[in-house]
This record gives sequence, C-alpha cells and structure tokens, in this order.
Amino acid sequence: MPSGQDQPGSFRVVEGLANMDYETVSPAEFGTSLKGIGLNILVRDVPAQVGFLVDVFGMHGHRVSRDFAIITYHDCVVQLHADHTYAGNPLLGLLPETPPRGAGAEFRLFHTDPDGATDRAGRHGAHILHPPADKPHGLREAVILCANGYAWVPSRPL
Repeated sequence: MPSGQDQPGSFRVVEGLANMDYETVSPAEFGTSLKGIGLNILVRDVPAQVGFLVDVFGMHGHRVSRDFAIITYHDCVVQLHADHTYAGNPLLGLLPETPPRGAGAEFRLFHTDPDGATDRAGRHGAHILHPPADKPHGLREAVILCANGYAWVPSRPL
C-alpha cells in the first residue's frame, strides 16, 4: 500500500476530523466537521464506484450504501452521492443521460502508481484515455475514465 495511507478497515486522522471514526460518525457531526474545499461526486452506483476507487487506487470506502459513501485517500476525504439522492437538487437536471457525464472534471491522485492503476482499471470497464507516460512537469501519469465518465489521473514523481 502506498505510504501515507490507512490500513484497510482503519480510520484516518485528518486535521478537523481528528479521532473521527467514519463508520460510526453521525451525519451531523461529519457534516459540521468539514473545512476547506470539499469534493462530492455524483455517481449512478455508489458501491460500484467505491469498488473501482478501492481496487484501482487503494482508496478506502466508509459508510458505503446505495445512497452515499465517505472515501478517504491519504489525508483527503471525498463524498460520493447517488444520483437519486439529488432528486430535489437542480444540479441533477444538468447531468447528461448518456456518457460522458464527468467531462471537464479531472481528479489528480498524486503519489499513485499510474502503471499499476491502469493495469487494474480494466477489471472495472474503465477506459484508459492516456496510458502512463513521463511528463515534462516531473510526473509519470495516466488518465483513466471511470464508468461515470470522470477522469482520474494517477501520478508519481519521476
């Protein structure tokens, strides 16, 4: 497992979220503890997206249900919500009926092996938009499109 990550089944201590157990925290306690910039990704199938993120990138899924999941990766916390949870939100009406729905969103995963990630991505029907390559900005990176159309960019320093 890449350095800086939790062991499976453990919780991560993050500034502002110190000593929080993501498996048992109440929604109100979790919500009011968030600070800075938050990332919430709308997906068709939460458990499938969690499976992709865990298997391909070594992320950790918490409170995984058909509606919602908390994802931890290094010191970052991300939320996934199923489309149907946004039934009363006007954002849902902007989602395209056919892929790629995530066009324009790119999620960069620093210190993540792009070669290993692209090898594992095929098991999830992901599309390798750009295979691993050494870039002039000092990173080896790839671009992987998940089933929801979001671009995931694993990279590591050269």
